Amino acid sequence: METLRDILDAVARDDLPPSDGRVTVVPQLSERDAGVLAFTAHAVVFTDEDPRWVHDTLAAVPCDALAAPMNPYFLTALLDRTGRTAETIDAMLVGTPLPGEPPLPLREITDGDHPRIVYARRRRDDVRAWTTEGGVVVLGRGVGGRLEVSVEIDEDVRHRGLGRALVAGARHLTAEPLWAQVAPGNARSLRAFLAAGYRPVGSEAVLLSARQSPLNVSATGGSSGCSRSRS
Repeated sequence: METLRDILDAVARDDLPPSDGRVTVVPQLSERDAGVLAFTAHAVVFTDEDPRWVHDTLAAVPCDALAAPMNPYFLTALLDRTGRTAETIDAMLVGTPLPGEPPLPLREITDGDHPRIVYARRRRDDVRAWTTEGGVVVLGRGVGGRLEVSVEIDEDVRHRGLGRALVAGARHLTAEPLWAQVAPGNARSLRAFLAAGYRPVGSEAVLLSARQSPLNVSATGGSSGCSRSRS
């Protein structure tokens, strides 16, 4: 049976699900993460709920079938059924690893009290962080065990290209695809990831368990306020 991780690994290779208008339902890979991924004319719902309930509920959504998985009607029904919460629908991007050293000096830190690291540990496993003058970049394993990135930039050094440099540098810190989730309205962050070579592959709505309650952390590289890119 195809798993959520199988789907994500294929997408990272640019092998997207078929554009056939269907919805694939797969089990969660952890208790922490449930949600919906939307690709071109194909959606993936990852949940431990009954797949028949998912398809029946989608069929009742009063909109075009292709839009139903991300429609507020369905997402609200899924939240109510699972007892979870959600923050936003994010754009989903992926970057391939790059050889060599990052284009800016990065020093790994273990300061567990840094707000960005605290936020990341609510959403991810195996969190690691690096700092440079004016910013922090964080990697950790999130949805489906994929490696995710987020950054935070100090207010007094914004608008100088540091966010783009950090998310580009993050591609040198790993030997596997690196995922980012950005609120579509966060145009500055989205432009930074695109300029750093990340490619958009879809959108996602992640359902949060109680222990992942929102923490207000600002980020230029993934999320802003309650948006996740997530850290």
